[in-house]
Amino acid sequence: MNPLAWIVALTVAGGVLGVLGAGVLLLLSDRVRERLLPALLSFAVGTLLGGAFLALLPHALEAAGVTAHGIALTVLIALLGFFLLEKMVIWRHCHTYDCEVHGSPGDGAAHAHDGAVEQARNAAAGSLILVGDGIHNFVDGVLIAAAFLADVHLGIVTAIAVIAHEVPQELGDFAVLLMSGYSRARALLYNALSGLTMVAGGVAAYFSLSWVLAAIPYVLAAAAASFIYIAVADLIPGLHRRPALSATAQQLVLIAAGVLVILFADRAMH
Repeated sequence: MNPLAWIVALTVAGGVLGVLGAGVLLLLSDRVRERLLPALLSFAVGTLLGGAFLALLPHALEAAGVTAHGIALTVLIALLGFFLLEKMVIWRHCHTYDCEVHGSPGDGAAHAHDGAVEQARNAAAGSLILVGDGIHNFVDGVLIAAAFLADVHLGIVTAIAVIAHEVPQELGDFAVLLMSGYSRARALLYNALSGLTMVAGGVAAYFSLSWVLAAIPYVLAAAAASFIYIAVADLIPGLHRRPALSATAQQLVLIAAGVLVILFADRAMH
């Protein structure tokens, strides 16, 4: 297949499989889902870090005309950019009741925390999470396209890492949409539509980056920064909620398994 066909096929898979995987998880019992989700998160951490350090960054550094300093600076700027993006978009809901954005239980905002206000906030959270998810998936599509334009094998490895972290992410988005009053069918439909923005990002990047091939190593560096940021800032803090030694051992094994999947996939394709 030519690169465009690969990009379309794998961005469709990334958008749809993440939503369907989360939908299947929601059909399971709470007990089974609570046991399975931490394993998926650990495996996703491994695939993301493996994709960043074993595939994306080496390919970016091996490109002609780039310097290690330029690639490292791109990673740093991209990390700060993702931090700002998360501040602006992913602040959409608080994880604690005592929230600095929406007020603590003891202030005036808390007294207005009645049913109508709570319902309005939940509705806003649902809308904002769809916007944020759409942006995130569009960026994932751009990253997959940039990887394919550099090397088909790298594109496949990058897509594997993207798909691996989509399931736990979409499950979290599902939970917020259900909390916001969406029915399961409506939440599935809207999440699938936001997932398809990955296809739009991939196709747009293919036709634009084809004309600016010199930028591809820096896009790959930004892709690595995205993977590192998601793993370290969004997924690993969730793993720390299970500090028991047995849980930590399980997490390390699954993280290593994710890294090995990327390593063997990269080696097998070269």
